[in-house]
Amino acid sequence: MLSGFKDFIMRGNVIELAVAVVIGSAFAAVVETIVSGIITPLLNAAGGAEVGGLGFNIIEGNDATYLNFAAIINALIVFLITAAVVYFVLVAPMNKVNERLNRNKPVEEIISDEVATLREIRDLLAERRTDGPQQS
Repeated sequence: MLSGFKDFIMRGNVIELAVAVVIGSAFAAVVETIVSGIITPLLNAAGGAEVGGLGFNIIEGNDATYLNFAAIINALIVFLITAAVVYFVLVAPMNKVNERLNRNKPVEEIISDEVATLREIRDLLAERRTDGPQQS
C-alpha cells in the first residue's frame, strides 16, 4: 500500500504540480504587492479625485452598493501576470526539457485493431496464394 503511494508521489506530474502550486502562490503575493503598490494608485488616479478609484455607488450614499471596477481590474492583472510568469518560468522550460529527453526515445507505432485485422487478412491471402494448388 505504501509503495503504491510512493509511486504516485514520485510520478513526474505530481511533483511538477506541487512545485507549481508552491511557487505560484509565493509569486502571487509578490505580484499582488506590485499591483496594489503601483497599478492601483494609477487606476485611482484615472478614476478621478475619489479615493475609491474606478467605480460608483448604485445607491448614492450607500457604501455597501459600491461597484469597485479597480479591484476587478487589479485581480485580472494579478492573474495575468502570475499566469504568464508561471508559464514562462516553469511550464515552457519543463516542456523543453521533456522534449529533449524524449527526442532520443524510439517512437512506438500504435496500430489500431482495424489495421491489425486488415494486416492479418492480407497475410492470410498472401499465404493462400503461395500454398494453394499450382496450375500448369
